Amino acid sequence: MADAPAQHPAPSTATVADVMHPPVTTVAQNDHLAAAAYLMKRAGATALIVTQEPTGQPIGILTEADVSHAVADGKNPNDVRIYQLMTARPTVVNTMTSIRDAAKVMTNGRFRHLPVTGDTGLVGIVDITDVCRALLETDVSEVAAAAEDPPSGP
Repeated sequence: MADAPAQHPAPSTATVADVMHPPVTTVAQNDHLAAAAYLMKRAGATALIVTQEPTGQPIGILTEADVSHAVADGKNPNDVRIYQLMTARPTVVNTMTSIRDAAKVMTNGRFRHLPVTGDTGLVGIVDITDVCRALLETDVSEVAAAAEDPPSGP
């Protein structure tokens, strides 16, 4: 029997912390692209956060699109280093960022992934699917609530 989908809080209270994926898979900027591709496959991830050693602070992001483009361009994954392909200084959100604000950041920046930081540093990653799913679920919840409590009037 399949698990029921997670229920998210109402849009006014739903935050990135409600939908993010912890723990996030990270990689060092000097690692080879082949290692990154292996990590993505093993973790089922579509993006890796590149972290600064030893602080663990996010300094970049490497996506499956970056890997695909490198391979399509004929680059050898065993020769290419992550720092050569990553997007440096990625836009990050914190755990208290609302789902709607995260959607705006993603739309305005044309991002599919956002690193999530908290009091302890990097705590997760949120992707466009997570954000869209949460927004759709809250929209459905709002419609259902409105149907249960129709407006009164003459």
